[in-house]
Amino acid sequence: MEASLEVDILANSELWRGQEDLLSKALAVAAQKTSKSGSVSLLLGDDASIAALNKQFRNKVGPTNVLSFPPAQGAEPGFLGDIALAAETIVEQAQFQGKRFEHHAAHLVVHGFLHLIGYDHEQLADAEVMEAREREILASLGIDDPYA
Repeated sequence: MEASLEVDILANSELWRGQEDLLSKALAVAAQKTSKSGSVSLLLGDDASIAALNKQFRNKVGPTNVLSFPPAQGAEPGFLGDIALAAETIVEQAQFQGKRFEHHAAHLVVHGFLHLIGYDHEQLADAEVMEAREREILASLGIDDPYA
């Protein structure tokens, strides 16, 4: 059985206009490459909304590029969790790193998805595994190695 993913998108920043299809496709490829089926919610936020979530859930001040929230106890079966992206932060990072905004955003949504399904990068060996999976998924979308 082929993995399938349903993506529910809420965009609250004009900077995300036109990016929804690529981000949904990146998530679908990530689900397929990891054999995960289900659904995720994707908040395409602005820095203010992500900063509020970062403070509320991580007690950290300011926005961050991506947040991942595993499903709460008693969530609908098959729900993998929530991913939130901060538009202005991602624009700034992409410009600083010389990357296209949409490619950096696709990388971060894949990164967030991998966190939802259990990947992390706390230890070097785990980071190497996670980064290799990110490279594989992004390459299949025609996106260059984000770590190069």
